[in-house]
Amino acid sequence: MSLANQSVNQAAAAEHGLSTSEYDSMMSIMGRTPSVTELGIFSVMWSEHCSYKSSKKWLMTLPTTGPQVICGPGENAGVVDIGDGLAAVFKIESHNHPSFIEPRQGAATGVGGIMRDIFTMGARPVANLNALRFGDPDHPKTRHLVSGVVAGIGGYGNCMGIPTVGGETNFDPAYNGNILVNAMTVGVAPANKIFYSAATGIGNPVVYVGSKTGRDGIHGATMASAEFSEDSEEKRPTVQVGDPFTEKLLLEACLELMATDAIIAIQDMGAAGLTCSTVEMADKGGVGIELNLDEVPIRETGMTPYEIMLSESQERMLMVLHPGEEDIARAIFEKWELDFAIVGTVTDTGHVVVKSGADIVADIPVKPLVEASPLYDRPWEPSTPRPVLAPDTAMENKDPMVALVQLLGSPNGSSRRWIWEQYDHMVMGDTVQRPGGDSAIVRLHGTNRGLAITTDCTPRYCAAAPETGGRQAAAEAWRNLIAVGATPLALTNNLNFGNPERPEIMGQFVECVKGISAAATALDFPVVSGNVSLYNETNGEAILPTPVIGGLGLIDDIDQTVAVGFTDVAQDVILIGDTTGWLGASAYLKTVEGRDEGAPPPVEFEVEKRNGIFIRDLIRDGAITACHDISDGGVLVAVAEMAMAGNIGASVNSSGKTPLLAWLFGEDQARYVVTTKDSEAIVSAAKMHGVSATIIGRTGGVALTVDDTHTISVKALQESHEYWLPNYMAAP
Repeated sequence: MSLANQSVNQAAAAEHGLSTSEYDSMMSIMGRTPSVTELGIFSVMWSEHCSYKSSKKWLMTLPTTGPQVICGPGENAGVVDIGDGLAAVFKIESHNHPSFIEPRQGAATGVGGIMRDIFTMGARPVANLNALRFGDPDHPKTRHLVSGVVAGIGGYGNCMGIPTVGGETNFDPAYNGNILVNAMTVGVAPANKIFYSAATGIGNPVVYVGSKTGRDGIHGATMASAEFSEDSEEKRPTVQVGDPFTEKLLLEACLELMATDAIIAIQDMGAAGLTCSTVEMADKGGVGIELNLDEVPIRETGMTPYEIMLSESQERMLMVLHPGEEDIARAIFEKWELDFAIVGTVTDTGHVVVKSGADIVADIPVKPLVEASPLYDRPWEPSTPRPVLAPDTAMENKDPMVALVQLLGSPNGSSRRWIWEQYDHMVMGDTVQRPGGDSAIVRLHGTNRGLAITTDCTPRYCAAAPETGGRQAAAEAWRNLIAVGATPLALTNNLNFGNPERPEIMGQFVECVKGISAAATALDFPVVSGNVSLYNETNGEAILPTPVIGGLGLIDDIDQTVAVGFTDVAQDVILIGDTTGWLGASAYLKTVEGRDEGAPPPVEFEVEKRNGIFIRDLIRDGAITACHDISDGGVLVAVAEMAMAGNIGASVNSSGKTPLLAWLFGEDQARYVVTTKDSEAIVSAAKMHGVSATIIGRTGGVALTVDDTHTISVKALQESHEYWLPNYMAAP
């Protein structure tokens, strides 16, 4: 028996993305020259994508526990208790680099991968969401990328029969060379039957199930751990190819087997494929695993051990079964017309040993491989504070209705209907609130309870003041859950940044994480899962810092929820929360006046919590008929969106104490607009709870009017709001 050594040296290691010190560590662990397969294993396991070597130090500062948390970060997804013997399993994950290179397949396999993370843990997926960032609409690639990404997301989710119920899409030139595609899935499982990935039981069989292994996706994890240059198009072979119909079969087969007691551990083959799943299962169980590559189902001829171990072919799982259960498992997977192969054994060696024919092509000690994984404390620079802008900074004599039309009809303010109508958001029959509101609501099947789900981030805030931006992203997700009547339970995050080796970029990351941590702690909104995506830049041009938050909340009675649309005429419109007219880093300044200036609005957690709990209680008591949190565009945009959703007009009166444009378009936080039939009771209750509540208008008519002076029809607003995206996508 001999190792299949090939030419491995420091230059080869550098080509695999390993630094000189990392190469030296590998050599020290191995005590000899590694084989090329071993080099490949080290390179992917120590890649940024798999090891979190630049971010781990800061991720460990996030709050991850709480009475509702069953499983926090470290497994395939986070798990929270939702009562009645059920658990919600959820996570968000990026597929940014692949989606820029090959938008349809990149986005599709991103959706497939996150769904596997969920059903690997025994949960049936019940909802998909996404957070998308594209470049300047005038960039020659943008329209092609939007089309491909949306088609990939819709095609995969629709074929799987899982509703895509929400998300967000924004445009900015900072994403011209590196778009973001973040996919989130939520599933539901019995709380007492969650499946984990730790391999145990010496001699137990290690089983491969799902699709055959091909050459697609080799070095996908490494590619996702490096910035782009002019040759990004040449990386197309590193993009995986997905098959949602096979994944649907895999989902049903896995859940059927999970209903038995056959499975000890299970892990999907995502980043780094067979390598990562094997190493992680062995490490978590404190055991070794021996693999026989001759037994791995292959779909291409002449595949080398290196290619088999590093392939990221989709729709595959690795399992450890109880002895004697192999025939039961095989029968289930063959019934679903999927590959099933016993490819290895759990051992007591503490090594991952890979055999091919008569050769041992890899023999790596697991504990040193994992524990010696690089952990960097990278230098970072704090951001430079921007000045606070006065409320009178806005352009004088600007017609607010002209500004409103500009905002609602802009690339970032227009309706996303063209996107979400390509997603089957009603399949499974449990979608209660469709895309377009503050949060999606999905019924817990067969009950009157539901889950509220949202994704949120304001990158321009994060660029202006990263810690404030991190605080606001988490607070807005919390607020969006509150706005439909849910109790926020936990969050997942997708931290998208540029090159962490640049101190200013690392500073953005550190400060955003500090902000998220502060918000999660203050709002009892723990971080239970997530993903870090670094090196999102091209030729040294980084994306905006984009820490996307996926929030999950629980609704005890879906009859006690509200939506954003006005429901009737002659109802009072009430503004909850204080308004100072904060225009710094606002959508108004950037979109209407072309100014990217000023500090973003501060986030005060005590006020967020007080106002939010007050709103949630009003919803549960049936005291309000509509609710919308105030975010991009301020009060007037929020009221306009409510009017358009309900097809009912309203008259609004400003305070007169704050400059009109600042009052209408300022983005002070912790605010909501609600409608009610009994404003006196709400204002009185707000005063008792220390909450600011001001009657600012009344619903009715066919127009939106401000101070009896400025007016525009709801129909004109709807036409402006709905026009931009479909017309942009229809252009040649």
